[in-house]
Amino acid sequence: MAKIENQAQYEWAVKRVEELLPLVTDETPATDANSIELELLSNMVADYSEEHFSIGSPSLTEVLKLRMFEMGLTQNNLAKLLGVSPSRISEYLSGRSEPTLKVGREICRKLHIEANIVLGV
Repeated sequence: MAKIENQAQYEWAVKRVEELLPLVTDETPATDANSIELELLSNMVADYSEEHFSIGSPSLTEVLKLRMFEMGLTQNNLAKLLGVSPSRISEYLSGRSEPTLKVGREICRKLHIEANIVLGV
């Protein structure tokens, strides 16, 4: 299968996909030339986008800061909620320290942050 090699090819492929979208419906046979071209180009565009424009997963620090904002929590409030010292929260927020398993569980439960983010996987 071909691969998009550069930005110009990517832009052309995106434009072509946009042209093909109105031509292909759920009723269009899979053997139709437009349908085949749309599927191939869509896959190539998706592969290029994933390689060059991927955002990646957020860090625990970023998610903690967001959740604090959403919940209206200060570092002191968060420390009390999790049962740790405010200085420990400061270390988590700066990335100097990672939570213990026990604190990680509390972060998951009380802040509703997914375990894979807390564990960094």
